[in-house]
Amino acid sequence: MYCLREGHKIWNIGPAHIISFSTEVYFYLDYGLDLLFRQYEWLQADLQEANRPENRAQRPWIITMGHRPMYCSNDDGDDCTQFQSYVRLGRNDTQPVAPGLEDLFYQYGVDLELWAHEHTYERLWPVYDYKVFNGSSEEPYVNPRAPVHIITGSAGCREKHDGFIPEPRDWSAFRSTDYGYTRMRLINNTHLYLQQVSDDQYGKVIDQMMLVKEKHGAHAWR
Repeated sequence: MYCLREGHKIWNIGPAHIISFSTEVYFYLDYGLDLLFRQYEWLQADLQEANRPENRAQRPWIITMGHRPMYCSNDDGDDCTQFQSYVRLGRNDTQPVAPGLEDLFYQYGVDLELWAHEHTYERLWPVYDYKVFNGSSEEPYVNPRAPVHIITGSAGCREKHDGFIPEPRDWSAFRSTDYGYTRMRLINNTHLYLQQVSDDQYGKVIDQMMLVKEKHGAHAWR
């Protein structure tokens, strides 16, 4: 579970460049709109640097971590349940208009986006602009043409679980309300493995995914 409330950090771990950032700048404007724009500029500069050919060759995986998701199929009315999500599309009720993050992450070929906030687990098909871009019908996570989103907020808290809408969205691949946690293994430059472990089921692995990327970067979407 990633409860990222403020600030931002980066890690270079093996073949991955991992970026954590604040989603709260889109919601607490009383602290200053400047925070939102400064973070956006920081993210853009870091992604540009990470995409320099020599850097992307050394660390091809770009992974982001933020608190409030762009997408979710929960039934609580949070930002991610709205088509016009602030995190995804930005805010047009500010002056100047505040940019969202979906286009930025897509432009720089972010491979995997990890989220929390919703007290559930949800794995999405590769998605951009509400459209599914699976690698193929047989192997959706092999060379997908859009980022993959994982919502891993099921570690548990006194607020208990969030519910789901009865029918999952087209981009929702798997979801669970079990308490649990996610394990990630960076196998090599082309293979990344994720497991969802259920505490309610005594450590049973209830979901798993192998993400295979033979190409990284925005050109992988074509």
